[in-house]
Amino acid sequence: MSEIENEQRPAEQEPVKEQAQYTPSVQAEFMREKIKQKPVNKKKLLRRTVITAVMAVVFGLVACVTFLILEPVISNRLYPEEEPKEVAFPEETATEEMKPEDMLVKEEDEEVPEPVDLETVVDEQIEELLSQVEFGLKEYQGVFDELRKLTQEAGRAVVTVAGVTSDVDWFNNTYENVASASGVIVANNEKALLILVSAGNINGADSIEVTFCDQQQVEAELVQKDDNTGLAILSVPLPAIPKETMDEISIATLGSSSGVNLLGMPVAALGSPLGTAGSLSYGVVTSVGTVLDMPDAAYKKITTDIYGSRNATGVLINFQGYVVGIIDNVNTSNDMGNLLTAYGITELKRTIEQMSNDKERAYLGIHGADVPKEVIEDAQIDTPAGVYIREIEIDSPAMAAGIQSGDIIIRVGDTEITTYSELLSILYSAKPEDVLTFTLVRQGHEMKVDVTLGRT
Repeated sequence: MSEIENEQRPAEQEPVKEQAQYTPSVQAEFMREKIKQKPVNKKKLLRRTVITAVMAVVFGLVACVTFLILEPVISNRLYPEEEPKEVAFPEETATEEMKPEDMLVKEEDEEVPEPVDLETVVDEQIEELLSQVEFGLKEYQGVFDELRKLTQEAGRAVVTVAGVTSDVDWFNNTYENVASASGVIVANNEKALLILVSAGNINGADSIEVTFCDQQQVEAELVQKDDNTGLAILSVPLPAIPKETMDEISIATLGSSSGVNLLGMPVAALGSPLGTAGSLSYGVVTSVGTVLDMPDAAYKKITTDIYGSRNATGVLINFQGYVVGIIDNVNTSNDMGNLLTAYGITELKRTIEQMSNDKERAYLGIHGADVPKEVIEDAQIDTPAGVYIREIEIDSPAMAAGIQSGDIIIRVGDTEITTYSELLSILYSAKPEDVLTFTLVRQGHEMKVDVTLGRT
């Protein structure tokens, strides 16, 4: 018994180790997670989208406005652009035209100790010249050689202007219509050459091309057009003209068409007097006194004995090479046939200046004339010097202010008016929307009216 007990006791005294049981099912449930998406708030999402879009549009508009406002300022500061030089023609003087006796009397002639009859001196000089000159075919040919050189030099300022218009025919084929006229280079404002031309051939044109005397073609742009005369000023940028062409061309010298000295003087017609570019004709001025009836204008018509085309364009030059007229046969009467007529350059100069500088022209709307001196000096009629109103344009500023046909304008503001030319000078200096006070004489009574000038 004791041995059995001894053998069993050690076994009973050994501690019994208990092992924890692992239950994987419990552990797996503890670690498992289920992620649920938050429900989308469609109204809030739509609101945020709209707000974002609106802010983007507002930001874009602010950026555009800021750029448009600041960009010119910044560009002008960094790259200042020079303004074109203002075009102005010198005032005409009484000594501009050469008299016949000036052509004969030389500066080197000996001084006459005693006053003599000028007519006698001229006759003696003519006889002396005729006795020394033998005029044959060779001399006759020499005269025309000199004329050819004169016209070639003046022709460097003459250009051909073509108005190009695209059109479609019956078969849907595109073609171009080209209408051309001769113009003249009148100024260089240091940014572009300015060309005077008849506007009839460029009205509605898709593009305008100018051909210079060396046949170089350059595109031009319309600056301004005058509705009274139908003339226009075109601009050709200087960078677009090759240097070789600039060396060949010249700017026309505008002479004078005023006074009686032009009557009977020989002239040459350059440009398209026969309807084709590059044609040339010689003749004599037959009339300079006709005034063309136009609103707020007093242009004079020059007539010649040159037979040309009804579609003639170009310039008239005297034998000093100066432009004295702009050819335009629109004002040629039917009984004159195809004789060339032109606008006198003296009365056109102010209009050319205004168009070249792209200035708006003030509009009054009257047809006026000088009060004749005979009427002023007539003791039986008490008529002041001034501008006689022959006609008023319908719906014009003059009509709106109450000016009537038969009125005589004697003062504008504090400036006395004695001729129609003085009144036109004031209108050329004025601007649209200016208010001028006119002093009128109507049926012997003086009155004042305020006129707000319009636009042509």
